[in-house]
Amino acid sequence: MSELVAAIDCGTNSVRLLICRQRDGRLSEVDRRLHITRLGQGVDATGAFHPDALARTLDAMADFGAQLDALGVARRRVVATSAARDAANSAEFFDGVRARLKVDAEIIPGQEEARLSYLGAVSGLPAVAQPVLVIDIGGGSTELVFGRDGEVEHAISLDIGSVRVRERFLHSDPPTTAEIAAASDHINALLDGSGVDFAQVATWVGVGGTVTSLSALIQGLAVYDRAAVHGSTLDAGELAAFTDELLSRTVAEVAQYPTMVPGRADVICAGALICRLIGDRMALPLVVSEADILDGIVAGLLG
Repeated sequence: MSELVAAIDCGTNSVRLLICRQRDGRLSEVDRRLHITRLGQGVDATGAFHPDALARTLDAMADFGAQLDALGVARRRVVATSAARDAANSAEFFDGVRARLKVDAEIIPGQEEARLSYLGAVSGLPAVAQPVLVIDIGGGSTELVFGRDGEVEHAISLDIGSVRVRERFLHSDPPTTAEIAAASDHINALLDGSGVDFAQVATWVGVGGTVTSLSALIQGLAVYDRAAVHGSTLDAGELAAFTDELLSRTVAEVAQYPTMVPGRADVICAGALICRLIGDRMALPLVVSEADILDGIVAGLLG
């Protein structure tokens, strides 16, 4: 018996689709897609979706919907995270998603977002030392999930993400020393109050576009390779050095990296800064996982 299920994650910077098939208890990936739509453009300042951002996002949803219909995928779940939680005109977003995907989008709370990210991350890795801290640096928020042996013990969603930090603090191109210091102070203050006992962490796992992009960039890949990224490790020294490099370059220069996804060049420096400041609290390499919240949603759909 074969069953297709689909998970869609609508974040602040990107929208992503994962379609999987379950046959005889085994799971296989059928399709995985990503569009950089920057749904969170200006939301931090205005409190509402920009019309252009909304149009880009709904165009991406139409692409996903066409593929799901072509494959006959009946079981679908759409989750929307930080940007949709913050927008005053979210009804327009919901109506558009429903029209294109024939299912209602769910604005999930940060705690649920964190749980799904943790579930996906640990399902995609071999046995690792416990306890585990999973981080997911999105466009509008960063999830920190601490757990052991598959059980979440502490989870929090912080209002720091690559788009939010870039728009709020890093105004220059490239950012100034003062801007970087102000951003760092803000990030560190939220990390200090996160309730995570970083000293207890035995394995640090990063998921999501910021972390996987950093892995590909630091490895110097000519073409993005999921196999090379998944399970790769980044030590504190190379992460810090590359973050400094990104912060010293203009957006145009960053866009020239071979594996830089269009639409991420202007915010990757902010995401890297968040990642480095989390890493400064642990003497551990970062383990990169390609399995993330999408995989967690799929696991939930399949029970």
